[in-house]
Amino acid sequence: MSHKLNSMIHEKPSTNARELLRKYWGSSSFRPLQEDIIRDVVQGKDVLGIMTTGGGKSLTYQISGLLRPGLCIVVSPLISLMIDQFEGLRKRAIPSVMIHSGMTARQIENAWSSIQFNKTKFVFLSPERLQTKAFKALYPKLNIGLLVVDEAHCISEWGHDFRPEYRRLKPMIKAIDDVPIIALTATRSEEHTS
Repeated sequence: MSHKLNSMIHEKPSTNARELLRKYWGSSSFRPLQEDIIRDVVQGKDVLGIMTTGGGKSLTYQISGLLRPGLCIVVSPLISLMIDQFEGLRKRAIPSVMIHSGMTARQIENAWSSIQFNKTKFVFLSPERLQTKAFKALYPKLNIGLLVVDEAHCISEWGHDFRPEYRRLKPMIKAIDDVPIIALTATRSEEHTS
């Protein structure tokens, strides 16, 4: 493993959120709520982040994932969202992989290899991929530092028919009970606030 990759996967304890914000995103200040969410996650707390669309939800788990030791697993329901976030990290030279149904068998095999051999920091998966035999066999062996449930409204707002796999995350959560979980969603629409 290269020194650069090793130092990124295991950020120095002295590194803080603002340093990473400047280093990778070229910004000197956070948007409202971002720094509070990051602080709580880095301290090992579970967090539900409800922010406006475009409010910077992804940045909260990306910086938290860099600050926490171990792998950051991001559960995302949409391939387009997964690709967008993956490409954003890749553009910043942050080691990331994704696994989704639009990939070739070879691409998926390479992604699994990167995960197994500690060559990545972020892994983007659909909730369905978490239920595969391959992942269920692998995740107990991984050094998971953060679990991210993106678009967390999929758990309940749409009911049982939308993405029931989100409700099957419980065994994994129990198996990694000392790992913080960040669930992120956009501000709910008026029709769902009652």
